[in-house]
Amino acid sequence: MSLKSAIAPENLLDELQATLAHGTVARRVETLRRVTDLFLGGTVDYSDQQIELFDDVFQCLMLHIETSAKQLLSNRLAAVDTAPPQTIRALAFDDVIEVAGPVLSQSNRLDDEALIETARNKSQAHLLAISTRKTLSCAVTDVLVLRGNDAVIQSTVNNPGAEFTERGFSRLVNRAEGDDDLATCVGLRPTIPRHLYLKLLAKASDAVRQRLEAANPTQAAEVPTVVKEATRLARSAKSALTEQTAIAHALVKSLFEDGRLDELQIASFAEACKFDETNASIAALANVPVAVAENMMIETRAEGVMILAKVGGMSWATVRAIINMRDDLSGIEPTDLQVCKSTYERLRPSTAQQVLRFHRMQQQNEPA
Repeated sequence: MSLKSAIAPENLLDELQATLAHGTVARRVETLRRVTDLFLGGTVDYSDQQIELFDDVFQCLMLHIETSAKQLLSNRLAAVDTAPPQTIRALAFDDVIEVAGPVLSQSNRLDDEALIETARNKSQAHLLAISTRKTLSCAVTDVLVLRGNDAVIQSTVNNPGAEFTERGFSRLVNRAEGDDDLATCVGLRPTIPRHLYLKLLAKASDAVRQRLEAANPTQAAEVPTVVKEATRLARSAKSALTEQTAIAHALVKSLFEDGRLDELQIASFAEACKFDETNASIAALANVPVAVAENMMIETRAEGVMILAKVGGMSWATVRAIINMRDDLSGIEPTDLQVCKSTYERLRPSTAQQVLRFHRMQQQNEPA
């Protein structure tokens, strides 16, 4: 189809110019309807040049029409994969959610850059619309989790097509504290990192304890045992060890057996925020099971990290990288590194070994 036949029998640009210069609101809306009909009647055949022409026409008309007309345009173009890209972008950035919503939730013309910019600057209603898209990349969900209200968070977590970074999961775990529905949804996500699953479980255990104590005051004394057993079973369940974690552990094991696992490698893992690799590495150098190191690594305070590192003979620079990784992933207040450095420098290897033995013995003594 040629450009001439695309706009025949009338010169569309001449008509547009006359409409904008002398036309009434009704005529402008009617022109928009005709242009939209023309576009939707041949989207499969239009060339990039022709789509660019429609883009120019739509944007000119959008400057002179009411919200209701833009809303109709958004609804009609939202599901069209070849919709004029700049028009879609303009609709997505409209402050009125009735205009922006259809394209934010459906249009494949919007790339991550546009979605992220919208999510960072527009209303919660805009974020909610984005959260319902068929697929959501990690980069987009990071912003939704950071800025979203409860409705946005719940919608994003319930979206089966959403992907999350480790940092995103960490924020969700923190956000889920005290929210049993959200905690359940986050815990059921198949890609949640193991260490964050354990952290979520530990927080949920407190909520379980409170509910059980309130419902059965006479059996309150049994609650801690019940919760501890539930936590132990969850930690030992095969489902808690994700494929991603297993691959990370296998990589570290290979590096260790080949003699290539050193401080430089551990610091590299930590700086890349790779918790599973860092955890398995520090366990190998400290000569403790991965599960023992994991329990110490996810503690709120940084003492567990420093004990493992001291036993493994690591420098403060590596310890600092690991602590920074924990802070970054957990989203908590930054650790006082100066205090930690002073503590680490005073910590004796023999004392660290003694405390580590206590941790190992404590885990071994947990009921089977």
